Amino acid sequence: MTGDGFPYGYKKLGICLKEDYKLIINHKKVYRLCKELDILRPQRKIYPKRPKKLAKREKITGPK
Repeated sequence: MTGDGFPYGYKKLGICLKEDYKLIINHKKVYRLCKELDILRPQRKIYPKRPKKLAKREKITGPK
């Protein structure tokens, strides 16, 4: 499970525990264990969406 070069989150880790070791374990329990062992990776920050900038409306009087 460890050392295969892929970062595991608690959800993926829980799936691996179920498939590889045939454990009956809830994803919330896996999260609590990971938190206790301090192996959780920092969560991504959600940045607020900025409004799109609209082009200025200029009145066209004729060719330049």
